[in-house]
Amino acid sequence: MNISILKGRLSNLSFMQIKDLKVHYPIRSGFWNRVTDHVYAVDGINLEIEEGKTYGLVGESGSGKSTIGKSIIGLERITSGKVFYEGEDVTNKARKRTSDYNRNVQMIFQDSMSSLNPRKRVIDIISEPLDNFERLSPNETKKRVMELLDIVNMPEDALYKYAHEFSGGQRQRIGVARAVATNPKLIIADEPVSALDLSVQAQVLNFMKRIQEEYNVSYLFISHDLGVVKHMCDDLAIMYRGRFVEYGNKKDIYNNPQHIYTKRLLSAIPTIDPINREKHKADRIAVEKEYNMNQEKFYNEDGRVYDLSPLTDTHKAAIKVHANAVKEGE
Repeated sequence: MNISILKGRLSNLSFMQIKDLKVHYPIRSGFWNRVTDHVYAVDGINLEIEEGKTYGLVGESGSGKSTIGKSIIGLERITSGKVFYEGEDVTNKARKRTSDYNRNVQMIFQDSMSSLNPRKRVIDIISEPLDNFERLSPNETKKRVMELLDIVNMPEDALYKYAHEFSGGQRQRIGVARAVATNPKLIIADEPVSALDLSVQAQVLNFMKRIQEEYNVSYLFISHDLGVVKHMCDDLAIMYRGRFVEYGNKKDIYNNPQHIYTKRLLSAIPTIDPINREKHKADRIAVEKEYNMNQEKFYNEDGRVYDLSPLTDTHKAAIKVHANAVKEGE
């Protein structure tokens, strides 16, 4: 089991706890189609989510970050581990659409086109969660939808249009408006701006920040873009092979990365500074050399990531020397 990444930092504001979360997919082969191995999509994740904070999950495709988000919201079945919401165990629980959990945990999807029903108008798309969780009159519903469209800077005449009539950025704004309609405590944002142009990305991210300030909503922000994550997040978890390789606040990760995978991600961020371009290139080469020479420091003999171990009160990394020190101390 991984060491809890927030051990010693628990807060009264914490409303969700994810404990030793695992999602494993069986690999079947042979004539009898027997299980011969597993894919460890998520392999022992611990996280505490507090009100009004943004948590970033960063990693390359296949690292398991989206699977965590889908597991929390119930779109993936959890193999083992627990998810607690306000003290209640909601792991793989059959929940009614009217439950408090479903009202307070919403999601923004990466593909804005496929996540919006093409047969419904915008007013129907955004009002769907209101119909499920609120008892509003038609006029109250329309007024609420118009308020939400105003928050994401969409015109009033968008109410009766269909999703295909909008650009990708506008569709994503509609998705944001739908996610925040029920005043949720947590919004899981799965690569919400990865398919958008840079200028449109900035607009959507600013809307999300504005919504957080107004509603005190928490975000679980899933992305592979460290630049976007730096702009949005308070705490970051770097994921690799289904596990956290490093966790800390934003300053910890960007100013003092410890795991080689974190260093590789940061070194891959391009620079536009011509003066430091050569230094940046040299640093990246040095990181690759360190990675190739010190594999055993970061991964065990099976190639799996070590457990997280504390570096400071706010910073943990999956490094062998720290893991051994903690084990001996126990």
